Amino acid sequence: MKNILVVSGHTDLEQDSVANKTILENLKQQLPDAVFDLLDAQYPDFNIDVKKEQEKLIKADIIVFQYPIFWYSMPSLLHRWVEKTFVHGFSHGSKGKSLQGKKLIASFTTGAPETFFANGGIDHMLYPIHGICNLCGMEFKGYVYTGGVSYQLRTDEASLSQIKAKACEHAKRVISLINTI
Repeated sequence: MKNILVVSGHTDLEQDSVANKTILENLKQQLPDAVFDLLDAQYPDFNIDVKKEQEKLIKADIIVFQYPIFWYSMPSLLHRWVEKTFVHGFSHGSKGKSLQGKKLIASFTTGAPETFFANGGIDHMLYPIHGICNLCGMEFKGYVYTGGVSYQLRTDEASLSQIKAKACEHAKRVISLINTI
């Protein structure tokens, strides 16, 4: 059995998300044994409990980062979580072997349509993820991306339904990617 850790890096799932919230709800249904780490609920003050988070990472075989792209990068809360938990001596360095061999999947959304990131735009946003994996000896197993799901588009029921449908399809693709590992 694969031990799966899903780390939600959205800074405010309840108020500012339809897509990421729907993706996580679907993943919870499909992955009842997975650990879901909702950073915005646990650390609204960005005060990360490093030991607790590192323990979750140690137990995981597969780590899924679930987040929206904010300004061409992961949200500040997820970035802070990585800064605090992926430290020398734990995740990398001569004695930092805790994450070696673990699999990482990036699962992310953008408010802008997917065509906005054509011609390699997504690849550029994944450089930090690749760097994390390389430094820590983790295996990058790919990504699942859905664009055009801005919370600002939820202006009517039809738009909201379209965002939710895209998010449900996104979750299915994450499950499919996990199942290949």
